[in-house]
Amino acid sequence: MKPIIQTEELSKEYQRGRVETSGLLRDSLMKLLRSPGQLLGRSNMEKFWALRSINLEVMEGEVLGLIGRNGSGKSTLLKILSRITRPTSGWAEIHGRVASLLEVGTGFHPELTGRENTFLSGAILGMGRQEIIRKFDEIVAFAELEKFIDTPVKHYSSGMFVRLAFAVAAHLEPEILLVDEVLAVGDIKFQRKCLGKMGDVARAGRTIILVSHQLNQIRRLCQRVAWIDGGVLREVGLTTDVVSAYESDMSSSGVGGGRPTHGKAQFLRWKLTGSNRTADHILPSDGETSVSFLLRVNQRLDGVHHGVNLYDQHRHLLWGNAVDGVTLEPGLFEFCYTLPSLPLRPGPYFWRAVIYDAGEPIDDWECLPQMQVISLPVTHYRDESAGFLNIPSKLEIVPVANAQ
Repeated sequence: MKPIIQTEELSKEYQRGRVETSGLLRDSLMKLLRSPGQLLGRSNMEKFWALRSINLEVMEGEVLGLIGRNGSGKSTLLKILSRITRPTSGWAEIHGRVASLLEVGTGFHPELTGRENTFLSGAILGMGRQEIIRKFDEIVAFAELEKFIDTPVKHYSSGMFVRLAFAVAAHLEPEILLVDEVLAVGDIKFQRKCLGKMGDVARAGRTIILVSHQLNQIRRLCQRVAWIDGGVLREVGLTTDVVSAYESDMSSSGVGGGRPTHGKAQFLRWKLTGSNRTADHILPSDGETSVSFLLRVNQRLDGVHHGVNLYDQHRHLLWGNAVDGVTLEPGLFEFCYTLPSLPLRPGPYFWRAVIYDAGEPIDDWECLPQMQVISLPVTHYRDESAGFLNIPSKLEIVPVANAQ
């Protein structure tokens, strides 16, 4: 099978402080006005490689995830594939119509209405007017913009812009859909709606490249993942393998240092203990889970309050416990918790550990690094219907002979 997207030695070099322009006379004049020294050939700007020698193949019908730290080059790669940015060297070969959702406003003309931009986007994708009309009502309903579809998009909020842009990109049936982290602009309900639609697009056999820091989204939607680190393609492979390696790297480089050394007491670190762990901060599955919090006591604590909480990435409180009347002499102490079961869906979570004395905080720590849960999802395939917990279930459909 021939790849629908292929890159070879794809590289992009930038100068810090320099803004890329479209090549129009207007933009070139603005650049010269802002940096007149460039007219005289003077430039002491530092050059750096945003991408370096990227060799990647994406097959037709594949959903590929792009992961990596901020500034690693993920968005630059999507801009090159979208033909927004030219590579410095190397090449990218793309077969099929490409729709991209990279940043708020990409591809829309601000003076045109939502209706006009929808038809314009469809025409750019090579679709006929009747084909766009057939999809139009569905696009507007998905974007929830019935009252504003004839308003110029320059008057839209960022959330309205994203809703329409995603609806157009997903419903006009391009062969290739490129989606960056821009979905984070929308509210949680709409993000989940978009994820459900991307799942539908994927099941229809179209190709998707998805950039996201939400690794549970990547696990749910992607068959393969490419990990970009410092502009270099560090690893490509099955989602479970690459995401686990990335999470392990993130956890090993994350530190809880920088904690204050003064005061009566400070939590110094936390970690998972016991057999249900693949690293100090990575939980691989449901089952008995042990977690400990190391506390340094500098001055005697007499009858204080200790509490611990577990939150998801949206700061929803999932679990908590507390004990009063704790008395400790100066020294190091581990607070060890054992939970018979912790059936969490894949994704990042964080602990909070506190020590209070008569209502006054001695230490209140949102523990670093985050805990990464990498269990396989076994609940509803749509995030909005899956809930917080990752509990397996068994369904039996039993005929009833005499229903009353």
